[in-house]
Amino acid sequence: MTDEKLTQEQADGKLIDDAFQELLDRYLESRHRKKVEIITKAFNFARQAHKGVRRRSGEPYILHPIAVARIACVEIGLGSTSICAALLHDVVEDTDYTVEDIENLFGPKIAQIVDGLTKISGGIFGDRASAQAENFKKLLLTMNDDIRVILIKIADRLHNMRTLGSMLPSKQYKIAGETLYIYAPLANRLGLNRIKTELEDLSFKYEHPETYQEIQNKLQATQAERDTLFAEFTAPIREQLDKMGIPYRIIARVKSPYSIWNKMQAKHITFEEIYDILAVRIIFTPRNQEEELNDCFDIYVAISRIYKPHPDRLRDWVSHPKANGYQALHVTLMSNKGQWIEVQIRSERMNDVAEQGFAAHWKYKEGGGSEDEGELSKWLKTIKEILDDPQPDALDFLDTIKLNLFASEIFVFTPKGEIKTMPQNCTALDFAFSIHTFLGSHCIGAKVNHKLVPLSHKLQSGDQVEILTSKSQKVQPSWINFATTAKAKAKIQAILKRERREQQQRGEDLIAQFFQQEGLPNTDENIRKLCDKHQVKTYEELALAVGQGVFTLGEPDKNELKEKPNTTNWKKYISFAFGGNKQKQQENKGESEKQPLNIDKKEIVKLTPDAIQKNYILADCCKPIPGDDVLGYIDDNNRIVIHKRQCPIATQLKTSFGNRLIAVQWQTGKALVFPVNVYIKGIDEIGVLNKVTEVISQQLNVNIHKLYIESEDGIFEARIQLYVHDVNDVNTICNNLKKINNIKKITRIDDFDDNAE
Repeated sequence: MTDEKLTQEQADGKLIDDAFQELLDRYLESRHRKKVEIITKAFNFARQAHKGVRRRSGEPYILHPIAVARIACVEIGLGSTSICAALLHDVVEDTDYTVEDIENLFGPKIAQIVDGLTKISGGIFGDRASAQAENFKKLLLTMNDDIRVILIKIADRLHNMRTLGSMLPSKQYKIAGETLYIYAPLANRLGLNRIKTELEDLSFKYEHPETYQEIQNKLQATQAERDTLFAEFTAPIREQLDKMGIPYRIIARVKSPYSIWNKMQAKHITFEEIYDILAVRIIFTPRNQEEELNDCFDIYVAISRIYKPHPDRLRDWVSHPKANGYQALHVTLMSNKGQWIEVQIRSERMNDVAEQGFAAHWKYKEGGGSEDEGELSKWLKTIKEILDDPQPDALDFLDTIKLNLFASEIFVFTPKGEIKTMPQNCTALDFAFSIHTFLGSHCIGAKVNHKLVPLSHKLQSGDQVEILTSKSQKVQPSWINFATTAKAKAKIQAILKRERREQQQRGEDLIAQFFQQEGLPNTDENIRKLCDKHQVKTYEELALAVGQGVFTLGEPDKNELKEKPNTTNWKKYISFAFGGNKQKQQENKGESEKQPLNIDKKEIVKLTPDAIQKNYILADCCKPIPGDDVLGYIDDNNRIVIHKRQCPIATQLKTSFGNRLIAVQWQTGKALVFPVNVYIKGIDEIGVLNKVTEVISQQLNVNIHKLYIESEDGIFEARIQLYVHDVNDVNTICNNLKKINNIKKITRIDDFDDNAE
């Protein structure tokens, strides 16, 4: 037994030594100063601290910090300080060592990063939404101190996602959901394009394993076809570039499974209907750094002579980089096969920045990546402003930040010709707040390209915007509906909150004054009478209404308070109370039939026909049916609510209440039927409805519950609600209906009134 244990230890030791040696070799290949000594010291310290501890997968724990350090070094391009911090990132949290110990041994810089990583450990999200937002704030504040904290955190998350297979299914949903919600957008915002794509694909793989595999299989099946298209399309381009004498390489960029699935969901189309799966990337080495921009446009001109470019699809991120530093020239060309193909033109430097993001700027410091770093610090400044504001609601806070993480950018100009980067779909109001809070809170309209427009006007790239203000203007509550940027929303909410507090205070003073003038006692009873008279629920609402001048307290109120309540009033109270209860009892009756359960979160819960009818609630927001990828959520009454995994509500639950999620599995057979809505669109002809109903009712023997059809200009749209057993039934129905001539589109929709366009 001892020999066996010794052999295991030796095997582990070799595994660890090999992993660390590989990390050192890759570090020595990089352009960073070679500080091998301190990295080896950090490794030996971490190895000792984690000795004997194993991960859930059974491997020695120290392999995780080594893997995180390797990602930080190789895939993000960070140096020795970050590698040491990555090796030590779990020491303070999981062992008895403190940040002070780290500082004494490795200095303040490494200690500060390890401290930042320890503060945001255990995932961003705690047990409750508020704890999650608090941790997210910590993450962003530490990010403000040192960007390397978040870069190592992303490396940590990437390794956890790569090894997610050994976790419980319920844990997998929580971690995958959290990754898609925060980490992938953060990686995108920091320009870590390759990591963002991998995080999205891994999350997708664990949330929708079958769909993921299906898309992978289809990508493999169409690979040869794409290779031929790529070779034929690029041959004349290579010929032209060879003549120009610019060193280059051309690679094919295939859309990731997650991006493909996202497009299929958003546009309700099939895999075969996605035409931009293949893009072409030309990566060149400029003749010299000054000529980089000119070379980009020379290549563009050269290839536009070979293929016709799409007039509306030239994207110039070379002259105006994205906020995450991304630079490239994107052009869409018509191939000889009659297919649009996107071509991305980048220099080697731009390609490094696109793949490694912010970290790549250090590599090209002399090349002057300062403009992009300025964009990044601008974004961090915006986040800091939001953090400094009064505490908003936790989930609102996350959504507010997400607005900034996800947005694509446009470029607009000030009246003086200065260029401003703004998120896509932003309004004139957002632009006003982006310049100054005072300008935003006093704006009355705007001139876009010298034409007068309202504040809700959506800006386009290239617009010149002048904001019109008035001193008498105040922030309007309706503004929140068309403000789209995090900064504008946060500022408007803060100003409205402050105004509400002032109005409420004024109302309280006026109420107190009214009681004093009329010689009436300021008691809870009298306040309640005033609330009832003016049909408000609380004293706060009453004070706000009085403060806002919705009504003034006068003679009728005095009479109401001086009179004794008459019988009709009491009748009103009594009937209201009893009536309300009766209604509530009926409302709750259906709910209470679902019994609370004893649930083992580690087990996969089986959804049998009996269990669905007795114990589980199928969420109304996404209406899951057997065959859908689903998860269970334990609500406040200990009942399980079943959601589709991609449902927006489920996404919020994954990030806010990850510890309440459970893995569930359908086992319904064909015992139950569920309502499902199908959308059909096609060319109108006589008898088309008859053909549709014949396929559904006669051939497939499925019951139609509801049907709506309308025709306009020779195109018909129909929505049908059917009762089916599972997703296979829906697929069979859709496939059979597709065989009918002139039906061009058929898809499942969540709500009967949804439009699938």
